[in-house]
Amino acid sequence: MASKKILITGGAGFVGCNAAKYFGERNWNVTVLDNLSRTGTENNLQWLRDETAFDFAKADVRERAAVDSIVSEGRFDAVLHLAAQVAVTTSVIDPRADFEANALGTFNMLDAVRRYRPDTVFIFASTNKVYGKIVTAETVLRGSRYEYVNRPHGISESEPLDFLSPYGCSKGAADQYVLDFSRIYGIPATAFRQSCIYGTRQFGVEDQGWVAWFAIASLLGREITIFGDGKQVRDVLHVDDLLQAYEAAIRAPDKIAGEAFNVGGGPKQVMSLLDLIGMLEKKFGRKIPLKFDGWRPGDQQVYISDIRKLDRLLGWKPEKDAAAGVSQLIEWVKQNRSLF
Repeated sequence: MASKKILITGGAGFVGCNAAKYFGERNWNVTVLDNLSRTGTENNLQWLRDETAFDFAKADVRERAAVDSIVSEGRFDAVLHLAAQVAVTTSVIDPRADFEANALGTFNMLDAVRRYRPDTVFIFASTNKVYGKIVTAETVLRGSRYEYVNRPHGISESEPLDFLSPYGCSKGAADQYVLDFSRIYGIPATAFRQSCIYGTRQFGVEDQGWVAWFAIASLLGREITIFGDGKQVRDVLHVDDLLQAYEAAIRAPDKIAGEAFNVGGGPKQVMSLLDLIGMLEKKFGRKIPLKFDGWRPGDQQVYISDIRKLDRLLGWKPEKDAAAGVSQLIEWVKQNRSLF
């Protein structure tokens, strides 16, 4: 039986290169599409070449002709669409570039699939930012963490959308296009509204990828700026667990078609910013210099994913404990100091 084929856009990014390795090791024919604009992608691509076989297309999802050519010729069984502009702050500075990468780029991918291979399983990496501030979710400060008062399982997919930032708008528009193309054109497409994904090969920066950024900055002795009071809480999900969720979705196209899923660590895998600083101080054996600044646009005191829908439909739950996963990330950062 011929191997199945998967196209991974943004495949030289953090999640993308891990996904390419994951599916390559499972005998998928992998095509990586990336424009290599993000810091670390060239290094990730070289690492990936040492890990697995894949085809590479240097292309930009904003360019319709390039997308059409790759999708029409590839005849892919699955598309994992990760290519994106990924930072709220960057979207505020340049909303047009954010729109073109996220909304237009996703539309180009979807429309190519619609025209050339509508039975392709299409997974879109959406974001929890589509829910905005979630004003109906009451929070309270207990000790050193904010907590939900009225959301014991976290935020579910039934929560009203409230995009709040240009990034939220662009990803939210793309999210809705994905779900609607599934309903109207029958594409087995889904939107994964992802929470804080972390893991090795993540070149985090101040405005995106905070778990990795804190580890990298701590190693290099750089001052870390905490926006807000540091007591804000997120559910964190290791990239290995995310990849298992992707695979489960690809294997169940009828169950995921037209559905959105909140994907994160859930209530059992949460940490505050100050919790992570404490872990890093123990690992590095020293105090980490901190600077505090005001809250940023769209920041939430708490965000925790209700992941019960994924469990119910696909039988998926996170497996990697946050403390163990962060320790693994810290060791990778230590061993790869020259990359930063």
